[in-house]
Amino acid sequence: MLFSYQINCNDMKKEAKFWKSIDGNKIECSLCHQNCTIKNNQHGVCGVRKNEEGKLYTMIYGASSSIAVDPIEKKPLYHFHPCSNALSLGAVGCNFKCMHCQNSSISRATPDFPYMQEVKPEQVVNLAKKRGCEGIAWTYNEPTIWHEFTYDASKLAKKEGLYTVYVSNGYINEEPFREISQYLDAINVDIKAFTDDFYKKICKSHLMPVLETCVLAMELNVHLEVTYLIIPGYNDSPNEIKKFCDWVVEKLDRNVPVHFSRFHPDYEMLNVPSTPIDTMLNAYKIAHDLGILYPYLGNVTHGEYENTICPKCGNICINRHNYSVNLDGLKNDRCIRCGSIIPIVK
Repeated sequence: MLFSYQINCNDMKKEAKFWKSIDGNKIECSLCHQNCTIKNNQHGVCGVRKNEEGKLYTMIYGASSSIAVDPIEKKPLYHFHPCSNALSLGAVGCNFKCMHCQNSSISRATPDFPYMQEVKPEQVVNLAKKRGCEGIAWTYNEPTIWHEFTYDASKLAKKEGLYTVYVSNGYINEEPFREISQYLDAINVDIKAFTDDFYKKICKSHLMPVLETCVLAMELNVHLEVTYLIIPGYNDSPNEIKKFCDWVVEKLDRNVPVHFSRFHPDYEMLNVPSTPIDTMLNAYKIAHDLGILYPYLGNVTHGEYENTICPKCGNICINRHNYSVNLDGLKNDRCIRCGSIIPIVK
């Protein structure tokens, strides 16, 4: 039997990294930009890092709520090992409190979540290889707060020739991100909006640290793609989307894939309607007109907006239909029509 169920959360306790003692038994956690001050016997914002008698512990080392094999396109990562599968794992908790969370059943869960499975780093690697996966994706909830485990397992994965991926809100501090980056090949950062007001009201966080993580990922040569979920009435104004796109071009690179995702009502925002298709199409046009070379639309009816199109000649280099992917328009990472290089990591 690979995994054990109904685990004791105390068995998953391990001393955490990135903290310091302050004011007696209080602790300051420096894993993410919440920089929580945690009193004795209390948890940080994430709900999974606990101060016990002046030491900080992660309560979810080796505890997974979700394990599945997913196509890499589901993350979404469109320019990274296309057509491959990734063993995808999540835990519980989150350092954001998004009102529109689409995985609230685990992001708001605590370490005593009844469906946790115990897994060791070497078991993750062995299962990925057994299932024919090319890599491992830390996803479903925020991987930052699972840092000690994702670091250990990713280190083993790289030794075995597997790629590693984060699907993240980007709120990790610089030092831990630099540490995990040694064993991290790609990251998709979900940029929730392009105003700090949205982040404060809807996510209980701030925008700037997320943007800084994206810039740092580029500096560290971690493959970066970004996602922007468009929510009607909250972050969908053409001016805000324009500012976001300008930032991508100026601070990142026009080659960075940008995934605009369509909102559907969820969690505490059930009264907000789904994003109109016209709004999605307008975001795509804004991105294209401002020089982003690879904009995409997600959660929409199949069409050209999930294909990778050669910016020079308009040839469809990668054709996608849901998670069915055809690479016939590419040869050696070049457009077969004009020979232009398409930035794809294989």
